[in-house]
Amino acid sequence: MAFLLSGLITMGQQAVICVVDAKTKEAIPFANVCFDGIGAKSQKHLLSDMKGNVPNDLVKAARVVISCMGYETLTDTLLPGESKSIGLTPTIFNMNEVVVTAQYSPEKADKSIYNISVINSRQIEQKAATNLTDLLSGENSMRIVQGGVLGSSISMLGLSGENVKILVDGIPVIGRMNGNIDLNQLNLYNVDHVEVIEGPMSVIYGSNAIAGVINIITKENKSAAFASFLNSYYESIGMYNFDGGISKRLKKNLFSIDASRNFFGGSEGGDSLRKMRWKPRRQYNADASYLYSDKKIRIKLTGQYFNEMLLDKGQLLQPYYETAFDNYFTTVRSTAKVESSYSLNEGELISLVAAYSTYNRIKNQYFKDLTTLNEILTPNPDDQDTTTFKDYLLRAWYNKNSPNNILNYQMGIDLIDEAGTGKRILNQKQEIGDYAAFISFKYDPFRKLSVQPGLRAIYNTKYKAPIVYSVNLKWVPQTKWAVRASFAKGFKAPDLKQLYLYFIDISHNVRGNQDLKAEYSYNYSLSCSYNSEAQNTFFKAEASLFYNDITNNITLSPSKSNLYTYVNIGKHLSRGIQANASWSLYPLLNVSLGFSRIAEAYAFDATSIGKAKNYWSNDIMGTLNYKMFNQKLTFCVFYKYTGQTPEAAIQDDNSLAVRWVDRFSLVDLTLMHTLLHKHLTLSAGIKNLTNVTTVAAVGGAGGAHSGNSNSSDIAWGRTCFVKLAFNFNKY
Repeated sequence: MAFLLSGLITMGQQAVICVVDAKTKEAIPFANVCFDGIGAKSQKHLLSDMKGNVPNDLVKAARVVISCMGYETLTDTLLPGESKSIGLTPTIFNMNEVVVTAQYSPEKADKSIYNISVINSRQIEQKAATNLTDLLSGENSMRIVQGGVLGSSISMLGLSGENVKILVDGIPVIGRMNGNIDLNQLNLYNVDHVEVIEGPMSVIYGSNAIAGVINIITKENKSAAFASFLNSYYESIGMYNFDGGISKRLKKNLFSIDASRNFFGGSEGGDSLRKMRWKPRRQYNADASYLYSDKKIRIKLTGQYFNEMLLDKGQLLQPYYETAFDNYFTTVRSTAKVESSYSLNEGELISLVAAYSTYNRIKNQYFKDLTTLNEILTPNPDDQDTTTFKDYLLRAWYNKNSPNNILNYQMGIDLIDEAGTGKRILNQKQEIGDYAAFISFKYDPFRKLSVQPGLRAIYNTKYKAPIVYSVNLKWVPQTKWAVRASFAKGFKAPDLKQLYLYFIDISHNVRGNQDLKAEYSYNYSLSCSYNSEAQNTFFKAEASLFYNDITNNITLSPSKSNLYTYVNIGKHLSRGIQANASWSLYPLLNVSLGFSRIAEAYAFDATSIGKAKNYWSNDIMGTLNYKMFNQKLTFCVFYKYTGQTPEAAIQDDNSLAVRWVDRFSLVDLTLMHTLLHKHLTLSAGIKNLTNVTTVAAVGGAGGAHSGNSNSSDIAWGRTCFVKLAFNFNKY
């Protein structure tokens, strides 16, 4: 209290603002204080000093906006000559994090009718996550499946990655191989946070959203006149990453550019002297954007570019073992996007997004002489291939959302057209369109109850699509409790690759199937959450049940020796329970635990699903973060136990076999130290402390990407890492 009073004592007779932590009442140095509006003709930016003080030299009343990393932004009104202590709430109480995915307008996560989990920038830093694989591998009810050439994919709620919609700032990521997005290609160097909604979102986001949506939200300079960052990362396996970015604000205009280079030298462990289990890869990323915004209108232009080269080294050839055939796989993904929104009246907003995305996958085979290191492109045309996909998206919607209304609504259109070209595509060119209109209503008959029904009418150029629908309900019986329930019908049309692409490389041989049927699904979910906040402590617990029923589930089946094609399974059921709890002692300690138990069942004939066997699996996760030495040093532990996991595959005789991937545990340790008033962060640690590489896989033969082996790749073993992160903002 004495410190707080001393912070309010002014130098001379000048009035001051004292910025403090709302929980500990300690001063917050280097907070950005912006005077704007009312009596101020232009913005004025100041930084709080070591005692949290900022002079108040206003001559007229003005709005003051205070922001600082790790705290919620606060807006207040200040009078001339007024001295005031203003407390900022720490963002560690993450139930207050603002989310945008599937919302009528930006809303705090705990207020949303959907059950949304947020992985914020602080958690990304603590995990030292470089891509989406690193970030999601420790999450409850999520599993990462590794593949050499095809990279890593995700399963969620017992459903594969083909049913998970992955977005970047609301725009779908294209370029699915075997129906999955390679999570290693989604880098996090310019990501602010990741929003995850589990359960079908087909009404809002259409196909591929039966299991849920992962929306990657990139960073945006909110208030600084100039902002910059520079990061370097080294991992002992042979990984070297560098990235940086700058942004400049000129009144209502914001210019930003970011870039990165990632290199991984590959890891041994293959079945020869030269072949690698974990393939070498090099990645380039570049992003540029321009933003204009005022009180009524917002326009943003964005360009994104990604280039990856992956090397699949071949085995040494007889008789001298000094030559080999090497395959280079180059992936180029680019997106040009325009976003605009216009505020008509209070609570009324018109928004539009138009995007053009391209995806190129180029395969080249070379004959390499290891004595001279010369490479010659092989003459066989079948050894070389370029496949191109282009995606056009137009999404426009109108929101009517006022907190004073008991009925709000959203309506819009969602038009997507995808075209593919290449010699491995049937007739060298195919196209599919998915055009939809959607509407939803949010009805709040009572203060504690919200009901949101929604409909989506779809026209697909290849398949007859039904009207899909959903009903979401949220009930808040008491301030600390919230109950959410939902029922939804989903629809997923096969994509161009599943229909027409003949994919082949040294270890994969997959042919599309024009006779595939579309998937239909029903989902039921129920969750209950409880949170309690005291002076410096916060506790949150949540339990949920889910049930997924998919008809005509698309999967791979062998049609002849070493050749796989896509087929429909009559029924695929997944159901389970999840429980998560976290406790925080601010600002020193945070502990979280999670558990999930999921069952899967398959049947070729929908009528026999009741007799199908249930295959159960369990996951346990835990994290611990502890701050010490005046909160400048943070120690983090991340633990994930994955129980025996079933993998279903169709055999040559069209019977269904299940192999069990053995249980394993992963442990990561991180130590973070902040320097130079939090402008510089040094991180070091150990990943995969348990040194897991492969685990046994017992039972039926694996699918097209398991190579029918008796083991499954998990990780590349124990490694050490060091990361240096620098940021500088000028207000």
